[in-house]
Amino acid sequence: MAGLEGIEQPRGHGRATAARWSPAVEDERALKALELFGNPTEAEVPLPSRPESAATARRLAQVVVLRQWGLTPKMTEDVVLLVSELVGNAVRHTGARVFGLRMRRRRGWIRIEVRDPSRGLPCLMPVQETDISGRGLFLVDKLSDRWGVDLLPRGKTTWFEMRVADR
Repeated sequence: MAGLEGIEQPRGHGRATAARWSPAVEDERALKALELFGNPTEAEVPLPSRPESAATARRLAQVVVLRQWGLTPKMTEDVVLLVSELVGNAVRHTGARVFGLRMRRRRGWIRIEVRDPSRGLPCLMPVQETDISGRGLFLVDKLSDRWGVDLLPRGKTTWFEMRVADR
């Protein structure tokens, strides 16, 4: 069926059901995101400020960190989670129509940046065990080696850095 890419064919129910998750399907989606949006290691990638952009950003992080940079699956998992948190904050709290994603690597470090047009600063809040939201920057603070915000003439860049072993 044309137009149902990634959708499993119906089994006599008259409607399509979502394709099952698999590493191969996710890897294919990650490579497709790289092809569609560009490589965030080469230039800032603009993404629309919509909730589904978090999945795109996660896929870009996955393909860059695991395939291009060859980092461990655990490091990849942490980076993908933190990218999702920064993107979620940009989508929910900035009112932007577009935000930018950039990934950099230098000797011993990786740096992930999310740029948006808001000058409102993110705030690290104390988190309780029972909280169901507000954990984003708490996770960034706990899992990254350092993080911060750079104010720009028109907006800000929120970033985190992690130490990595050089090959």
